[in-house]
Amino acid sequence: MAVLAGLLVAYKLLWQRGAEPLVVYCAHDSVYSEKILREFERQTGIPVQPVFDTESTKSLGLVERLIREKDAPRCDVFWNNELLGTLDLKERGLLLPYKGSGYARIPDKFRDPDGCWTGFAARFRVWIVNTASIAVPTRPAFEGSGGALAKPIYGTTLTHYTVLWHHWGADKLKAWHKDWRERGNVEARGNAHVRDLVADGTCHVGLTDTDDFFVARDAGKPVALKPFRLDTGATICIPNTVCIIQGTRRLEQAQKLVDYLLSERCERALADSAARQVPLGPIDPQHPLRPEVATLAAWVKDGYPLGGLGPARAECLAWLKSEYAQ
Repeated sequence: MAVLAGLLVAYKLLWQRGAEPLVVYCAHDSVYSEKILREFERQTGIPVQPVFDTESTKSLGLVERLIREKDAPRCDVFWNNELLGTLDLKERGLLLPYKGSGYARIPDKFRDPDGCWTGFAARFRVWIVNTASIAVPTRPAFEGSGGALAKPIYGTTLTHYTVLWHHWGADKLKAWHKDWRERGNVEARGNAHVRDLVADGTCHVGLTDTDDFFVARDAGKPVALKPFRLDTGATICIPNTVCIIQGTRRLEQAQKLVDYLLSERCERALADSAARQVPLGPIDPQHPLRPEVATLAAWVKDGYPLGGLGPARAECLAWLKSEYAQ
């Protein structure tokens, strides 16, 4: 019987490897995400075909691609590196509900009540400061020139602007954006470009994500970070999200990948990676997080609620597109 069971498992793995691959659109950096996807492939025998996007257009580019393909979907699972674009896909009816074992371990704040998306492995918006240029202020701010910020029409900078749109109101954000640009601050190609501008001393301070900050710090650059906080003390905590695309022909395989990405094993792998992403589900206390990740985890409770910002994102993005079309 044991021999027969082994033969059946081997046959199933061979059949899966020859099957049509699971297509995964992935906005998370390939240097981190591809290892996760290949490990899933190795463990399950389910072939995975990842589709990545560029640094400057990731998340928005893939969201808009999914919208264009809605009548003939090519993607089975979308691993987004933020939440608000995923909310747009749900609003358009492009996501398939699924509440599996992974969904069950993630707190309510970071999952869709209908099961259309689930968050995991978060990062934060932070100030990155060149410590060779200036002392690290208690609360950094763009009050002059010498700052860097990614073009806000994409990625987590779009999320940042959406939070400000919702919290400040449209008029205040528009005025701030105009003033910031007129003072000659640098508008970077993406968060990694912000990191590099500050790390090499071209700019004194910038807004980026925690994963990009750690790349600079690990390279020995003279940088420090402070969490970006609103006047209420709220942080901007941005989870990865995963969802199944309506119309998938590989539903069982898609569900297995979703559960894998939402597992403790996967969240810990992302926490232990150079990205230091923060697990949102429970972690075995016998194996504590590395100290810098534990520090970030303490900021999660202060996270600005993102789940209801779909309308604010649509309004803010429409304004930004008109602004940059000029």
